[in-house]
Amino acid sequence: MIYLGLAAIALVTAVLVLSDGSDSIGGVIEPDHLAALASTGGILALVVAGYWRQFRSALGPNLRALFAWALIGLALVIGYSYGDRFQGVGARVLGDLRPGSAVSGPGGSVTITRRADGDFRVEAEVNGRVQPFLFDTGASSVVLTAENAAALGITPAPADFTARVSTANGIAYAAPIQLDSLRVGTISERRVNAMVARPGSLAGNLLGQTFLTRLSAYEVRGDRLILSPP
Repeated sequence: MIYLGLAAIALVTAVLVLSDGSDSIGGVIEPDHLAALASTGGILALVVAGYWRQFRSALGPNLRALFAWALIGLALVIGYSYGDRFQGVGARVLGDLRPGSAVSGPGGSVTITRRADGDFRVEAEVNGRVQPFLFDTGASSVVLTAENAAALGITPAPADFTARVSTANGIAYAAPIQLDSLRVGTISERRVNAMVARPGSLAGNLLGQTFLTRLSAYEVRGDRLILSPP
């Protein structure tokens, strides 16, 4: 290795001496650049030669270490190249393990997996706090139970329960309100009109049309509910 480096330096020196003083050698490279390249190559050859002696003194362990580092480098390259695919697979597995959790997908879409009871239960953030919802296209509005609304600090007066709300289970009376924010996965909407159901009239929160109509689309594919952002 050392001899190769010295030979390369000698060859470049000879080329420089025999050059005619023109601005470039062979019309390809300038003499200054060639000299810098030769000196750098010589230093690199000396460094590599020194490491090669140490490497050869314990060839077996060093080869194993080199192979291990090569595998690590290959894994990093593959992980970087296919990171989006791995993330998608991981998110899908998470959705299967935790039905109701919002899993982000291509284009900002959100996917929710159907629960064992056949319903789509959606974990959403209302005014920054997580609340469970039942996906209900038959509900004309987002509806909170009186108990869940109270947990958010929303307590309508008894006289406010005057609005008729259509749900999949029929008609219920509720108090109109406006939510500061409603977020499902990466989809977030501000100032969402909603209702608070009369105490004891509703078993759970409903994710209804005042949120769903803001989406560009929503559809059910098998056991997946897919929400597309506005």
